[in-house]
Amino acid sequence: MKVNDAIDIIRNKLTSNRFEHTMRVYEEAVKIAKIFNGPIQQVELAAILHDYSKNDSEEDLRQAIINDDLPENLLHFNKELWHGPVAAIKVREKFNIKDNAIIDAIYYHTSARANMGMVEKIIYVADYIEPQRNFPGLDEVRELATTDLDKAVFHTLRNTIIYLMKKNEKIYPDSFYAYNYYISV
Repeated sequence: MKVNDAIDIIRNKLTSNRFEHTMRVYEEAVKIAKIFNGPIQQVELAAILHDYSKNDSEEDLRQAIINDDLPENLLHFNKELWHGPVAAIKVREKFNIKDNAIIDAIYYHTSARANMGMVEKIIYVADYIEPQRNFPGLDEVRELATTDLDKAVFHTLRNTIIYLMKKNEKIYPDSFYAYNYYISV
């Protein structure tokens, strides 16, 4: 799939605010990929398609999790987590994208996981630091995203876990596994 085709698909699928967010993530992801010599074409497609299912209804996401044999335990966690795995399945099936680096980056951009590949790390961090975001700890992650991608991933995980804990939200196990992995990298 070509980048312009992916942009057209997303433009028509997402709300205007979510589309603008997606384009900011895309720009940020390409910057990070260039810094760390990441695979630009994979990063571009993963960034553009990462929120493919973000505007799907809660019921549609729930049904996709059940019908597409995604881990059922997803349903026991915050619905904000769901759109990544669902989007990965839909993008793979609907657009015949078989590149595991792209699919994994879409799937894990909401939770992260231990030992992520380059594309996964770039999308995870780019989504967190896109220019319109503004919350405590962000400047540190933005700086790390120019010098040490693994540390940027770790600080993103740490900040996200702390935020979820303060809100008394459940934390998906993959996020804890990722935290434990990246704390010692």
